[in-house]
Amino acid sequence: MRKATVSRQTSETSIDLDFTIDGDGTSSIKTGIGFFDHMLTLMTKHGLFNLEVKCDGDLEVDQHHSVEDIGIALGQAFYESLGDKKGITRYATVTTPMDEALSTISLDISGRAYFVYHMEGLKDKVGNFDTELVEEFFQAFVSNANVTLHINLAYGKNTHHMIESIFKGFGRALDQATQINPRIKGVPSTKGSL
Repeated sequence: MRKATVSRQTSETSIDLDFTIDGDGTSSIKTGIGFFDHMLTLMTKHGLFNLEVKCDGDLEVDQHHSVEDIGIALGQAFYESLGDKKGITRYATVTTPMDEALSTISLDISGRAYFVYHMEGLKDKVGNFDTELVEEFFQAFVSNANVTLHINLAYGKNTHHMIESIFKGFGRALDQATQINPRIKGVPSTKGSL
C-alpha cells in the first residue's frame, strides 16, 4: 500500500498527517481553518486518497504558517508514498467545472519542482480565509513533492467556486498521475529515473 505518515513540529505549527494514495476518499481534517478544511476534504474525496491532518498552528498570528506547513507535510508524504515510481502514469491534465468557474490542472510527477499559477480575479478573502494562501499551499506542496504543477483558471466569478474548482481538479490530477499502468515497465522516463 502506498502511504506515508509525516509529523512536523516547529515553533509555529504542530502537524500530524497520514496520506494514502490508493484510498477511497476518506478524510479527517482538523486545521482550525474551516474553508481550508473544506478544500482539503474535497481534494481527498475527488482524488480518492485517504488523508488525516491534525494541525495546531499559531492562528492568533494568521493562517499563513498553518497552510504553508500543511503543504510542506503533504508534499513530503506524497513523495514518500510514491516509492520507486515504477509503473506510474506520471502525467495528468484535468479540467474541472464548478458552476460558473472552470480550471485546468496539469501535473507531471517529474522529480523536478516547478510551479505555474494563473488565478486571476480572486477576492482577498472567502469568509476569514486569506485567498493568497492558496498559492502558498501549492508552492509548498510542489517544492516538497518534486512535481511540476500548472494551475490555470479559465474563468469564474465566485471566489469560493474558483478555488473549489482547482482543489477538486488537483485531487483528480494526482489520482490519474499516480495510477499504475501495467503497460509501463519500470519508471516512465527515458532517463531511467524520476
